[in-house]
Amino acid sequence: MLAFLASACAGPINQPDLARRSQKTKSVVIVNYGWHTGVAIRKADIPPTVIPESRDFPDADFVEIGWGDWDYYRAADPGLGMALKASFWSSRSALHVIGFKGSAEDHFRGSEVVEIAVSDDGLRGLVRFVAETFLRSEEGLPAEGSPGLYANSRFYPARGQFHLFRNCNTWVAEALQSAGLPVSTSFAITAGNVMDQARRSGTLRAPGH
Repeated sequence: MLAFLASACAGPINQPDLARRSQKTKSVVIVNYGWHTGVAIRKADIPPTVIPESRDFPDADFVEIGWGDWDYYRAADPGLGMALKASFWSSRSALHVIGFKGSAEDHFRGSEVVEIAVSDDGLRGLVRFVAETFLRSEEGLPAEGSPGLYANSRFYPARGQFHLFRNCNTWVAEALQSAGLPVSTSFAITAGNVMDQARRSGTLRAPGH
């Protein structure tokens, strides 16, 4: 169970304000890997002045972002010992960013994909939340990336303390809260809980396997 929760790289429900609920002309996408969730944003909706790291993916239509423990997330074959360390003694966190072309349901075949409409203000709030998770220099220079899990992906040092009850899934729930969506982080330690909440606010684009 600990390994599951650690690999799934709190508070009350935040009620969105009226401004954020109006004119939902934008959208974000939540991807379920089975134990881990991430959030995908159209690259055209990300000001490079806010997330300069997005320039590392010049040909991408979307960037998909996930957060987790630095060592566990980057390991090719993490075991129980690394899962325990991530759950209780994590020392660093990481963002993993994937740049891709086309739709999320085509790129992440076999994964559950939910699209959620958000307002312009909501999208700005979510982008700002992601931007503030990057660990940058005191001068505000872009975070330096390293090779990611896939050909067009990179790891970046991140802010935030990863632990058993604050993992990749609670981070996605926090991101959705920042968009003004009625999402709770209280039980969002599992991908299933995050996706249940995402489906209530969005549209299922791919059911997954």
